[in-house]
Amino acid sequence: MSNHKPSLTSVLWSRWQRLPLWLQILAGMSLGIVVGQLLGERADYLKPIGTLFVNTIKMLIVPLVFCSLIVGVTSMQDTSKMGRIGFKSFAFYLATTSIAISLGLLVGALMAPGEGLPLAPHSAVADAKAVPSIMETLINIVPTNPVAALADGQILQVIVFAVALGVALVLIGEHGKPAIRVFESLAEAMYKLTDMVMKLAPYGVFGLMAWVSGKYGMQMLLPLLKVIVAVYLGCILHVLGFYSIVLSVFARLNPLQFFKGVSNALAVAFTTSSSAGTLPVSMKCASEYLGVNKKISSFVLPLGATINMDGTALYQGVTALFVAQAFGVDLTWVDYATIVLTATLASIGTAGVPGAGLVMLTLVLNSVGLPLEGVALIAGIDRILDMARTVVNVAGDLVATTVIAKSEDELDLAHYNADLQQSARIAEQNAASEQQTD
Repeated sequence: MSNHKPSLTSVLWSRWQRLPLWLQILAGMSLGIVVGQLLGERADYLKPIGTLFVNTIKMLIVPLVFCSLIVGVTSMQDTSKMGRIGFKSFAFYLATTSIAISLGLLVGALMAPGEGLPLAPHSAVADAKAVPSIMETLINIVPTNPVAALADGQILQVIVFAVALGVALVLIGEHGKPAIRVFESLAEAMYKLTDMVMKLAPYGVFGLMAWVSGKYGMQMLLPLLKVIVAVYLGCILHVLGFYSIVLSVFARLNPLQFFKGVSNALAVAFTTSSSAGTLPVSMKCASEYLGVNKKISSFVLPLGATINMDGTALYQGVTALFVAQAFGVDLTWVDYATIVLTATLASIGTAGVPGAGLVMLTLVLNSVGLPLEGVALIAGIDRILDMARTVVNVAGDLVATTVIAKSEDELDLAHYNADLQQSARIAEQNAASEQQTD
């Protein structure tokens, strides 16, 4: 009988693989900083590891956005079910997402988290280029050659073509279903490939952070802390400020009652960092504590989990400015508009993707020519940021559900304004009456 014991290396590797991905990335970032300090300028030899990771992310961008956007648009093909409620939901989510990223840009501009990072200026800065007019910008988002747009990675053009193709596939009915199934299959394959690429993130982050640490020293740590503070501040302002205004002004509802009713969902969102994972709790909060008719919540909340990314959009605004400031890139007003438009439209296609925050960040950086090496700087603290932005995403879903239910006269105001115990009793009574009716 063999008494062979596993080697220390195999034990450590087994334990490493059992760690959550965010912990692996954080460990890779920490180890990269230490190794970079030890190696100094010689850490430059580790940079290719990070460059390979960045290249794999670049590889994903165009096919991922194209396929997932088409799937997102075609999934809403039941127009009789959508109707007015679907239009309201879609408009609400896109409007709040654009406001969220604008708030993120404002917070990033005011706090300037990247100004303390002495990274080398991005080479694109040296090429002075004329700023296109607003009319040129609008014209250029429509591709004259969709295949060329896909090949060249023109993200806004790809988004516009994907949305248009998705709508066309819905409108042709039965004839579009075979193509839709192909894109659904391709989208699933891209989601899986994204998951595979994200498993390489700890090693890519290690390589880039070792290079940055060896070249620039410890001066980069304080700006990362400022990024965390900026994102959390923006999230608090968006949830407690903007959402409260929406509830009180547009729905004439007491925001305090809302936040009491959704506290369980927000707590789950913060701890799990998953909008989809929080969906069952959100559904329960909407029906049991807010008094939203299940006909509304069962449609609006899943739709929000698919296309609403207010928190992630806000994070894009802060981190995009952080990368621009860190690499000495001066953004124009057209760049700011492009960031808002790209993040808003891309949120439709990437909401359900693993590592959606980092994937969206690469889209945003790519759309305005910022170096994708900035992703590695953010990846190490992404889990901390993910908790805050998921809370905003879930809160936005529930705000939309409540406001739309009120506008459709599907919100029980007595139920909404009751305390939590009364709300639970009312929900039980309503469920019992529904069963008797059935």
